Amino acid sequence: MSWERLLSAKRFGMERYHDERHHTRSDFQRDYDRLVFSAPFRRLQNKTQVFPLPGSVFVHNRLTHSLEVSCVGRSLGNNVSAIFSEKYADKPWVDKLQGIGPIVSAACLAHDMGNPPFGHSGERAIATYFSEGNGMDLKKFLKEDEWKDLTHFEGNANAFRLLTHQFNGRRQGGFAMTYSTLASIVKYPHSSTLAKKKGKFGFFKSEEADFIKVAEDLGMIRMKEEDGVRYCRHPLVYLVEAADDICYQIMDIEDAHKLKILTTDTTKKLLLSFFEGQRLEHIMETLDIVTDINEQIAYLRSCVIGVLVDECSRIFCEKEDILLEGKFEGALIDHIGTVPCKAYQDCSKAAYAYIYKSSDVLDIELAGNRIISILLDKLTDAVINPQKAYSQLLLNKVPTQYEMQAESLYNRLQAVIDYISGMTDVYALDLYRKINGMSLPAV
Repeated sequence: MSWERLLSAKRFGMERYHDERHHTRSDFQRDYDRLVFSAPFRRLQNKTQVFPLPGSVFVHNRLTHSLEVSCVGRSLGNNVSAIFSEKYADKPWVDKLQGIGPIVSAACLAHDMGNPPFGHSGERAIATYFSEGNGMDLKKFLKEDEWKDLTHFEGNANAFRLLTHQFNGRRQGGFAMTYSTLASIVKYPHSSTLAKKKGKFGFFKSEEADFIKVAEDLGMIRMKEEDGVRYCRHPLVYLVEAADDICYQIMDIEDAHKLKILTTDTTKKLLLSFFEGQRLEHIMETLDIVTDINEQIAYLRSCVIGVLVDECSRIFCEKEDILLEGKFEGALIDHIGTVPCKAYQDCSKAAYAYIYKSSDVLDIELAGNRIISILLDKLTDAVINPQKAYSQLLLNKVPTQYEMQAESLYNRLQAVIDYISGMTDVYALDLYRKINGMSLPAV
């Protein structure tokens, strides 16, 4: 692959208007701004990241997480851009490299927009509804690849659909994002037929042709597969992934400390283990000056993010040739130096042992699973049997942008999932209560 092709400002759905003129804002900055002002992005403020919300102690939701990932992604991209701009100073396309920071920042902003309410448990609830729940009965009416789209439902694939699909009454091209930003959010650039046990994939059958169009234009490497479509990642996906890896792991540790799930001593030990030598001595001197406990943890967190950004940027630049050949294996975070790598692994172990299995987190997962399963039950029955009086009442509540009357069952089920995955936690809970007769409008 080549940077000259990989960095493209061509807009999906607006190709005929494409030009190479320079504007006050770059096309990639326009992507960022377009996402910030969108309704699906705003709704992330009421979607669970890990811990239940709202609460007396402020913890991260999907919105604050995405903003922080975007900041870290911009730093990673700018680091890489600065090094590459010097390396390729004699190339006629060197100015394109300035787009790396804005592209990664915009892609980070969008990376979780396809996730349903109630965190990752929402993804599992949708997938298991079809693989284990009442949705199993629908398998005989669907093609194999359509069925795998449902039973392996993936927020990443749903983000690509959200950004590219032309919903009812909307313009062609969805958000009309640049090709490079779209490709940079697709962490698993293959179809659901190639999803392994973890069920990860990057686009639904309905958006397969759209992804191929973007990937081919950018010169991404297509791999030979008999049973589906697979490409090598766009290299900038690794920076988006690194930003997410850095933020969710370190910020979850800080949130757990605020909620007293982790003690101050344990939290400090985890964060200090990223450093050694003079850097560690300097940090300890600063901690002697700063006496506020929360400020100490915030300072340590910022130091850790700084070292991880530098490490991941370094690995990306060192492995540039392998990345462009599509042969890089694992995540950037897996290849960083011995000391920060060991510290990061210790944070991961602590998170899985104390955070992700904590009572509050499990409670929200159980409740979310129940709520999403019931909503899927009712809405799926409504699109299969729209002639029923109850179905008509329920479908009248669904915004017209969702294609609940599409010709194929697959597309109607996708419309149901589009509607549910776009809900906030609060909206999903409210609708669940109403359709179960547990809540009535004020009289």
